[in-house]
Amino acid sequence: MNEVKKITKLVNKNRTIKLTLYALFIITITYQFYSSIFQISNENNRFFNKLIYNNSPKKLNDKPDSLFAISKNPIPNNLPNDATLRQQLHYQFPYDPNQPFPKIIWQTWKVPLTSADFKSSFRRYTIQWKEQNPDYLYNVIPDSAAHELINNLYQTIPKIIHAYNILPKTILKADFFRYLILFARGGVYSDIDTVGLKPIDSWVSQNNTIFDKVNNAGVVIGIEADPDRPDWNDYYARRIQFCQWTIQAKQGHPMLGELIAKITEITLAKEKDGSLNKIKGKDAGDDIMNWTGPGIFTDEVFKYLNEVISLDQSVSIINKTPENEYNKGLNIFQDGVDWKFFTLTKKPIVLDDVLVLPITGFSPGVGHMGSKSITHESAYVRHMFEGSWKPENEKHIGEGKKEKKDK
Repeated sequence: MNEVKKITKLVNKNRTIKLTLYALFIITITYQFYSSIFQISNENNRFFNKLIYNNSPKKLNDKPDSLFAISKNPIPNNLPNDATLRQQLHYQFPYDPNQPFPKIIWQTWKVPLTSADFKSSFRRYTIQWKEQNPDYLYNVIPDSAAHELINNLYQTIPKIIHAYNILPKTILKADFFRYLILFARGGVYSDIDTVGLKPIDSWVSQNNTIFDKVNNAGVVIGIEADPDRPDWNDYYARRIQFCQWTIQAKQGHPMLGELIAKITEITLAKEKDGSLNKIKGKDAGDDIMNWTGPGIFTDEVFKYLNEVISLDQSVSIINKTPENEYNKGLNIFQDGVDWKFFTLTKKPIVLDDVLVLPITGFSPGVGHMGSKSITHESAYVRHMFEGSWKPENEKHIGEGKKEKKDK
């Protein structure tokens, strides 16, 4: 009997020890659990406090991989292996806003300037460009050389080369080429069917000041169309459409880099889904406009401007456009920059380092939309609309139906 009591007492003692150990185990686990939560909470607090109280101008909704944001950072000594397309572009062609506009003129055509097949009217235009700008390096790049030039300039960014090479139409390559060459080398690009009306050095972009403010323009674009009419969409891709038959830029400008990256992404996506050779929209012109032409060009200008003002509300803005029904009460820092900011302007507008000329600058003499004559003091380039890069059935696509006047 005594033996049974001893065994029972021993079992109860062991049970107590086990329960005690189990309780200690639960307490330890609970402590570690809540400690980890507290630690994570502190880390999260530090993370969000850093975002909230950081003196950096960047906001929570910034695009982390935009060329504008990237261009504000120092150039790294070496690119990481997983560098993004935009990082590669910035590394290869860094932007220096203090550099002058390069004194280079770029034009393209199917054959060399020395060829007997070079169109006579285009030859006259080239002579005028050269005579007006004797201090500029003048280039006409034929199709046969364009491919090699792009391959050499962008040899360290194979995605760009591949996208350029697989573009299915000549007009697409011609559009892409102008952005690529200006981003890599800077200067003035102008279509072969344009006429220079004034020397480049007399353009407002070359002035030290604009309206008594320091001129820090890095890219110069003109308004192609400002159709103040309800049916504008029947004739143009955008309510305000920027022209890309003439562009002036400094090497590495982030707006052009963003445009190049976007076109590359679109092209590679089309290749991946098998739609590279398919035409979308009402006709071939629509697809071209929004793939490489003035449609996507206009969109990327607006995207760039909106990013600039979102990151820096003290950005320099020069706009002498009188108040009208569209811009009355417009606050671009709240409402964003869109066509209303530019419509009906008759003087240059500068937002940060983007100089936008009124429609007369690169599109004079069209007879409507406020365009002045080709002899006007602010008329720099005239586009002859010969559709030089397009087959006969696609000529004049995208210029609008000029015979129908504004209402």
